[in-house]
Amino acid sequence: MKMPTLTFTVTDWSSVPPTVHPGETGQAIWRTFSIGNLRVRQVEYSAGYLADHWCDLGHVLYVIEGELDTELRDGRRFKLQPGMSYQVSNNGDAAHRSSTQTGAKLFIVD
Repeated sequence: MKMPTLTFTVTDWSSVPPTVHPGETGQAIWRTFSIGNLRVRQVEYSAGYLADHWCDLGHVLYVIEGELDTELRDGRRFKLQPGMSYQVSNNGDAAHRSSTQTGAKLFIVD
């Protein structure tokens, strides 16, 4: 990730319009700030959410609330709780997808 040139920016996430993204089950609600190739998101997964795709993009993901299950295409699984994060690159060797039984609130930079 390379930060584009931008002035000091404060984001009030409650004023960013939400967009709804259905999963295979449940839904994700994104609030997104984008500039250049940088995308910063606050994402909320509903209880019972399962992503409808494998993601090959790089991210820095931080769990704010709830519990997130992350599965890698190679079968490895990780349970993340508040205060935990993962970092994955764009190189495609760690395709991943998210799910949650209880719901989760995340902060993601990609």
